[in-house]
Amino acid sequence: MKFGQVGMDEGSVRRRKDTGSSGADPSMASFSPTTEEKVKATVLQKEVGLLSGICLIVGTMIGSGIFISPKAVLERSGAVGPCLCVWAACGVLATLGALCYAELGTMITKSGGEYPYLMEAFGSIVAYLYSWTTIMVLKPSSFAIIALSFAEYASTPFYPGCQPPVVITKCLAAACILLIVLVNCLSVKLASYVQNFFTAAKLFIILIIVVSGIVLLAQGNTQNLSNAFEGSSTSFGNIGLAFYNGLWAYDGWNQLNFITEELENPFRNLPLAIIIGIPLVSVCYVLVNIAYFSAMSATELLQSPAVAVTFGDRVLYPMSWVVPLFVVFSTFGAGNGSCFTAGRLTYVAGREGHMVKILSYISPRYYTPSPALIFNGILAILYTVPADINSLINYFSFAQWAFYGLTALALIVMRFTRKELPRPVKVPIAIAFLVVIVSCYLVLAPIIDKPELEYLYCTVFIVSGLLLYFPFVHRKFGWTRKVMRPITKHLQLLMEVVPPDKIE
Repeated sequence: MKFGQVGMDEGSVRRRKDTGSSGADPSMASFSPTTEEKVKATVLQKEVGLLSGICLIVGTMIGSGIFISPKAVLERSGAVGPCLCVWAACGVLATLGALCYAELGTMITKSGGEYPYLMEAFGSIVAYLYSWTTIMVLKPSSFAIIALSFAEYASTPFYPGCQPPVVITKCLAAACILLIVLVNCLSVKLASYVQNFFTAAKLFIILIIVVSGIVLLAQGNTQNLSNAFEGSSTSFGNIGLAFYNGLWAYDGWNQLNFITEELENPFRNLPLAIIIGIPLVSVCYVLVNIAYFSAMSATELLQSPAVAVTFGDRVLYPMSWVVPLFVVFSTFGAGNGSCFTAGRLTYVAGREGHMVKILSYISPRYYTPSPALIFNGILAILYTVPADINSLINYFSFAQWAFYGLTALALIVMRFTRKELPRPVKVPIAIAFLVVIVSCYLVLAPIIDKPELEYLYCTVFIVSGLLLYFPFVHRKFGWTRKVMRPITKHLQLLMEVVPPDKIE
């Protein structure tokens, strides 16, 4: 593909003619002023509106967890009353964290989530370690878990009375990942439409569960909610772990910050989507748990392998098949949101030189960061192969909260070091301090409660990123460019992508 022959909208790729012959090397991220043909590649388009932003937050936060296993919070809190309080408090904490991100996102309007904020506040090394950990482990492994959940619930009806074969489940998970990556590579609008549809679907099944619970309560099924605080846990460690499990279900509240550059009017829509989306999820989570307790006792809920399915069998029969069907819809929508945001982080890391340059290239035909999306999809498929991927994400989850705390700390630091930056949204500094304290506790709680060598292994993996940082990013040895240049060139021609040109 010759860049001068690519047909597309005005403002995306232009051919400029100067004197002399062309010396353009398509593997380079930018071109010298003497280059005959200069490519001005399109930047990511602002095609995500307020409704799509809300759907991205809601659709990514509500995955399979609230339908399958809310029992971890109940098990740690010890009773129905504290369990519901923990769910509500987790929603408040997620909202406070998201408000900190709203200030950061409107102050630094770059995609990539925490990455640009850590870069501005703490410099290149911290930002690189975040991108290294998140791109290589956290995002793709989370995507893989969502796809495996989708595959399990999609294949179960075809194998009544037994577990689906592992090969079938993993092949279906890989197909799910490939389909989601394809949708995201083809169009930002198509990915937004998919997200909106599946968010509506999961809100529909939540509405069914909540209304069914209200009917049961109106019929007098309130015995499980009486004496709600009897037997509650008084252990500080158990309450902390209950919050840890609850906040895991709320994970995804920061997703809109990964696509700030594609958000229409981010100064208005970013904080508005957060204010609407996260409280909506919080209300849904509390009401769904109340509905569960209207049909099941605490003991029955703890014994259920999939709480929503048990609820459907008891309350919605003979329409109980609706619940697993909508769990499939929910997981697919969560996977789509995860892929959408993960691609933007990889794209920004490539653009800043913390990943190979090809990952920062954009499809001039579809206006999507397709190399970054494909890379995330390939890693996710690889993570579906191990048998115990849940342990991997559990052990690495403490790293996620470490970066949340660092990001809130970045907000505090930049209040003093970057006073000149505009702040259309400005939250009280006490909120940022609270998020830092909560994050520190959530990092240390699982390690103190149950110290294991796996946490040390995860820490070693994170720090090992520095072995790549100094030769490839900081020093940029000449031999690395010679090796990567032909690889980048061939990948660029294969995927038909172009680099964002920094020369006007």
